[in-house]
Amino acid sequence: MSTRKKVLLKVIILGDSGVGKTSLMNQYVSRKFSNQYKATIGADFLTKEVMVDDRLVTMQIWDTAGQERFQSLGVAFYRGADCCVLVFDVSAPSSFKSLDSWRDEFLIQASPREPENFPFVCLANKVDLDNRSVPTKRSSAWAASKQMPYFETSAKEGLNVENAFLTIAKNALAQETDAAGSDLYSEFPDHITINANNGGSNSSKCC
Repeated sequence: MSTRKKVLLKVIILGDSGVGKTSLMNQYVSRKFSNQYKATIGADFLTKEVMVDDRLVTMQIWDTAGQERFQSLGVAFYRGADCCVLVFDVSAPSSFKSLDSWRDEFLIQASPREPENFPFVCLANKVDLDNRSVPTKRSSAWAASKQMPYFETSAKEGLNVENAFLTIAKNALAQETDAAGSDLYSEFPDHITINANNGGSNSSKCC
């Protein structure tokens, strides 16, 4: 067994409100899914240890608020990211159209050392629904044009979630290996939540 230190990878999940960012994270980390929708306030993260190419990696997965009024909170959380996951809802065309804006905003705020080589992964979520309105051909072509891996996922059914996050971990590890960042072994608390003044949450059906 190797005695080398565990690697900490910071992964940011971005996308419009309601696309399933929190559900994807919870499905991957704890294999749980809830039909109750609760908007993320500010940012929150979960961690999970995985083996990537015989290396023990701790993934720190940040789930950020999709509402416009909370986007200004993102700057501090984007910094130091090793991979960015862009999520849209296949039944909501507007969430797909927003991906360019989320990608551009991340690159501006995170200021990665080599923005043209920074690893992104695109997740087309809620493919279990019957009312799909963003064709696979269109969304996969967009991801290919940006040179990012593309997965069709269902947080509800767990479809492709494990495969997607394994790719995310591998790409983040490759980024970390190239950059040899100084924050790899930083220690973080287990749970952070930022509350807004109007921190009430709405409950409705979610996929």
